[in-house]
Amino acid sequence: MLGTVLTEGGMVSGDNYGVSGLFHYMDVFRGIPFAAPPGRFEKPKPHPGWDGVLKAKDFRKRCIQLNLLQTDTRGDEDCLYLNIWVPQGRKEVSTNLPVMVWLFGGGFLVGASNGANFLDNYLYDGEEIANRGKVIVVTLSYRVGTLGFLSTGDDGIPGNYGLWDQHAGISWVHRNIKAFGGDPDNITVFGESAGGASVNFQLITPMNKGLIRRGISQSGVALCPWGINRNPRQFAELVATRVGCPTDDKMVACLKMTDASALILAGTLEMHGSPEAPIVNNLILSPVIDGDFLPDEPANLFVNAAERDYIIGVNDMDGHLFTGIDVPSINQPLPTTPVEDLKTLIAALTKAKGQQAADLAYNEYTSTWGSKPSKEQVKRAIVEVETDYIFLIPTQAALYLHNSVATTGRTYSYLFTQPSRMPGYPSWMGADHADDLQYVFGKPFATPLGYWPKHRDVSRYMIAYWTNFARTGDPNKGESDVPVNWPPFDSQTHKYVDINHRMGRNSVKQKLRMRFVNYWTNTFAGLPTISE
Repeated sequence: MLGTVLTEGGMVSGDNYGVSGLFHYMDVFRGIPFAAPPGRFEKPKPHPGWDGVLKAKDFRKRCIQLNLLQTDTRGDEDCLYLNIWVPQGRKEVSTNLPVMVWLFGGGFLVGASNGANFLDNYLYDGEEIANRGKVIVVTLSYRVGTLGFLSTGDDGIPGNYGLWDQHAGISWVHRNIKAFGGDPDNITVFGESAGGASVNFQLITPMNKGLIRRGISQSGVALCPWGINRNPRQFAELVATRVGCPTDDKMVACLKMTDASALILAGTLEMHGSPEAPIVNNLILSPVIDGDFLPDEPANLFVNAAERDYIIGVNDMDGHLFTGIDVPSINQPLPTTPVEDLKTLIAALTKAKGQQAADLAYNEYTSTWGSKPSKEQVKRAIVEVETDYIFLIPTQAALYLHNSVATTGRTYSYLFTQPSRMPGYPSWMGADHADDLQYVFGKPFATPLGYWPKHRDVSRYMIAYWTNFARTGDPNKGESDVPVNWPPFDSQTHKYVDINHRMGRNSVKQKLRMRFVNYWTNTFAGLPTISE
């Protein structure tokens, strides 16, 4: 066991306990500060340090954010802390282990480094990954909502504070992880949803040169339509108006003095959608092209990740969570979802290019229907449209871009298809948004009564691929056996692996949803824009 560890801020002590399996002990440190309590709308600053030994035994409060009902706030402004899991063998203390740094999702609005908690079972508990993959797992916090991502679009409040926090956490890990038995030159950043997009931003910013070796983006990349806010000023003025601040040259000073809870509540977004106004268009508290952390369009910055290995993938029904809000009838067994809802939804998502774009898209998504589509066909098409638009197409574009600029970096693509376990979902349901998290974090092992053996298979496969990749840059090579060899992605074959509990040689596929990728990236992109 590690006992007390010397970090740049001072001494820390955590917990040590026995675990089952190959590595027999786990050192866990919860709540180590990686930066000072952040100033309002300021980049994070180094922590001044502490005297004596910091007892790192409890998770700290999440960054201040909306509660789930958007009626109040929870958390604290003093929130820049991280947690570390270090697997230990029986005799010698671990050294030079690969390091995996987790960035949580939550639409840049909510989330915490330890994740949702049920009976002290935290979603982002790193123990199973660390123990099974023989890697160090770090989960870190970052500012979200108004305090993390509000931007005036100029030097007043440039924005991207949440991304700067992530960068500060990754830098801290790079400088200090050796003392915990980690290899500072082998850091893999991984995340899901807004966390997956964050991984992409951290890989392509010029700020992380020499800090990150590899990345894994699950259901989210920088190219997603919700990844960049292109008109931040408009929302900043709306927030200012909601908290009673002027919108002229006194706006910034006023916002900096406003109560944190009031600012967070003023950043509430419309969370009910419809086919005419899909909810994805409301996710506007996101990163901005600030000329600093992101000096250019994300697509032009991929060259910064040319030497980094990158796994990128989605869940086959990632859009379902959003579609259920926009078109609730898709989840109800009896009512038919009208074809008109599909037409309206497509029109809303293709609005910038006008009616021609909508008609072409509708033809693509209904090409296999025949004259009388079943209820299920209509519902599935609606889920497919949103999955493609919000996640899958931008992900394929990111794969293609990374592969085209990569020098030594390898590119890997996956599709996660283990059907959702949510009771009451339709029988045709695949993997919903965030369904992959429980498997990556080993919940079927941590809480075995809630799962079947097949779920433990999926979890074993994902942890093996993810930790092998973190160790060697190749998901097939490392400490863990994998069910099938996962070939790299290239621009000719577009190979990917289909991840579920029945993996075998038929799980390697190619040209994922090629017809729809072609429509969105070529046909749609090539049409003239008629409205912004």
